[in-house]
Amino acid sequence: MNPKVDFYFLKSKKWQEELKKLRTIALTCQLNEELKWGCPCYSYKDSNIILIHEFKDYCAFLFFKGVLLKDSKRILIQQTANVQVARQIRFASVTEIAKLEKTLKAYIFEAIEVEKLGLKVELKKTKEYPMPEEFRTVLDKKPALKKAFEALTPGRQRGYLLYFASAKQAKTREERVEKYTKQILSGKGLED
Repeated sequence: MNPKVDFYFLKSKKWQEELKKLRTIALTCQLNEELKWGCPCYSYKDSNIILIHEFKDYCAFLFFKGVLLKDSKRILIQQTANVQVARQIRFASVTEIAKLEKTLKAYIFEAIEVEKLGLKVELKKTKEYPMPEEFRTVLDKKPALKKAFEALTPGRQRGYLLYFASAKQAKTREERVEKYTKQILSGKGLED
């Protein structure tokens, strides 16, 4: 147990018992506990294996390379269509977690093996994501912005492309591009 992570389990109003149970399971699998992205993260050596997080309607184990697991019980969930590698197992009660404890441990040990074997997933390239016309137009007019955007990490680029493209109206897409121009020029991602 890492005392720096304790606050996460104490602050939960709805999922406190469920989160504590998930923590116990993760720790019994001999994983290192750290706080990453504001959530309890469990790693094997320097490789992230699982993350515990909570939402309004559920709490979850997130397997960083869940797409590579066999998922014989068919319990892994792709959060959104844009999530390429990670997969969740969602819970709404301590009873659900207790029933799946043996399976959860098996999935964790399988995820550790995936890391030991060095397995990787070929990610979709940034250029394969659609670029909204409104953003392309601004990039063509502002070479400094284009250069700054191209200097961002692929993940940050994808974040912007997905966010800009998710707006249904052209006006909203234009507003989003304008709002985040300074941030892109500063070399920051959407959430930085």
